[in-house]
Amino acid sequence: MRRLRIKRYLLTGLLTFIPLWVTWLVFKFVLGLLAGIGTPVVGALVGAVGQASPALGTSLNRGWLLFVLALVLTVLALYLLGWLANRVIGQRLLEAFDGLLARIPLVQTIYGGTKKLMAVLQQKPSGVQRVVLIDFPRQGMKVVGFVTRVMIEEGTGREMAAVYIPTTPNPTGGYLEVVPVDELTPTDWTMDQAMAFIISGGAVAPDTLPASPATLTQRQPRA
Repeated sequence: MRRLRIKRYLLTGLLTFIPLWVTWLVFKFVLGLLAGIGTPVVGALVGAVGQASPALGTSLNRGWLLFVLALVLTVLALYLLGWLANRVIGQRLLEAFDGLLARIPLVQTIYGGTKKLMAVLQQKPSGVQRVVLIDFPRQGMKVVGFVTRVMIEEGTGREMAAVYIPTTPNPTGGYLEVVPVDELTPTDWTMDQAMAFIISGGAVAPDTLPASPATLTQRQPRA
């Protein structure tokens, strides 16, 4: 009886800890990514301060303080960038910057592709639902995907959808699949609902899932 109680308490503690651990991993990844962007600038500033005032430079040269300063600097820079992007002068500067990157082949491929993906995910789709379910990695297993583009297959004229499949719990990595549009299972999920479903490992999910067109066809009674 005592062993069962210990096992139950350990299992309860583990189930309580896992959501906190996953949340910490996601926040650690995001905060570390943001802080890593500002770290070189903060390091240079602290080095300059250390030359002018060695005592102040020594007090600032601490790991946790450098992390916080780099994070704050990156957040402020992102806010300023967003503010400029909503102004006419900022839009002109970004257009000039895009034109400069367009002259660098490899950089333009990465930068241009990523920028188009962000723009597509922010816009409402036309004709095809943005959030869909597809068979992956085999038939009968469903995953959540985001339709990024619809193309026409040569020869057959079929509509083919480019579907990005993010991974759990880190949605920044994933797979790209080209799937016939008639094999997509449309959903009425928003991007926020889909991302919550993916990051939570399916814990945050609706009570029902839409059925695929093939399943509905198979279940239709024969005349």
